[in-house]
Amino acid sequence: MPPLKSIDLPPYKEGFGTIFLKSQFCGKPKWAPKTTDLSGKVAIITGANTGLGFHSSRQLLSFKLAHLIVAVRSVTKGEEAASKLRKQYPKAKIEVWELEMGSYESIQSFARRAAALPRLDIAILNAGLARMEFVTNAKTGHEEVMQINYLSTMLLAILLLPTLKAKSTAGRLTIVNSGTSYRATFLNRNEIPLLPSFDKVEGFVPDQRYACSKLLGHLFFVRLVDYISADDVVVNLVDPGLCKGSGLNREAQGVFGVVVAIGERLLGRNLEVGASTYVDAAILKGQESHGCFVMDWDIKPFANMVYESEGQPVIDRLWDETLKELDFAGVRGILEDMRNRK
Repeated sequence: MPPLKSIDLPPYKEGFGTIFLKSQFCGKPKWAPKTTDLSGKVAIITGANTGLGFHSSRQLLSFKLAHLIVAVRSVTKGEEAASKLRKQYPKAKIEVWELEMGSYESIQSFARRAAALPRLDIAILNAGLARMEFVTNAKTGHEEVMQINYLSTMLLAILLLPTLKAKSTAGRLTIVNSGTSYRATFLNRNEIPLLPSFDKVEGFVPDQRYACSKLLGHLFFVRLVDYISADDVVVNLVDPGLCKGSGLNREAQGVFGVVVAIGERLLGRNLEVGASTYVDAAILKGQESHGCFVMDWDIKPFANMVYESEGQPVIDRLWDETLKELDFAGVRGILEDMRNRK
């Protein structure tokens, strides 16, 4: 009997605290076998100049990855990271491509560049943001965390799908998510329209905004995978867990910053272990992980709202508003084309 998909699993009944502690202390790493061979394959990793992105890059290269594209906002910082990787893996082709996740134009340009590659086998969308203060993206007018973690990430994911399908025999798209999605309160869920309600400073709570951006990833994802065949591209979400040194909470200050720092030190996974979750989701997991949320190296349920009847109208509204927001990039046509070719 095949393993159950995330959507088929019963939602968690435990509170987030219990889920989190079990995850951090009971999750057992599943390392890729030393015989794993990525010879000839091409991978893109966003936000790969530091933290989990850098460490997952190094792990993929250790399995003879032929070509790595380090996608970063700062080419200078990307080249610094790439130089370290080139010294360790001189046989691999390692390129640095500019990608500003806060800019729709940059994302489209990046996707067009990727489409020109002779092949593309793996894309790990790792770039993300946590902010302690409300910041509006000057290019889009949206709040920055929602812009980068949700809207821009889903745009890039959709734009890369045709290339992963056409330029690989078994394309893999792994979108980095978070177990914090389980604790998102999403108090504005009944706002109409929904997306503009995130652009108001009222109600902005830093840790809740990050969690909600990841929850929206779950809600959109369950509709997205209806358009994608696992025979074309295996798409999944992955949670690396709390990791010390990831840099995600670098803006945390004051008492909150101290609490976060202590929590990471006492409870956090090291970056090698955290990065192994990416490799597991993108390389080791097979079609059974398509359309699933992978946490602790295993398929886990989505956030509770995915399963609740009162959540369905919210998912409908989020899906419709997100596609409308991204209409300029032709996302509806891409998705229909992916579905029609199943």
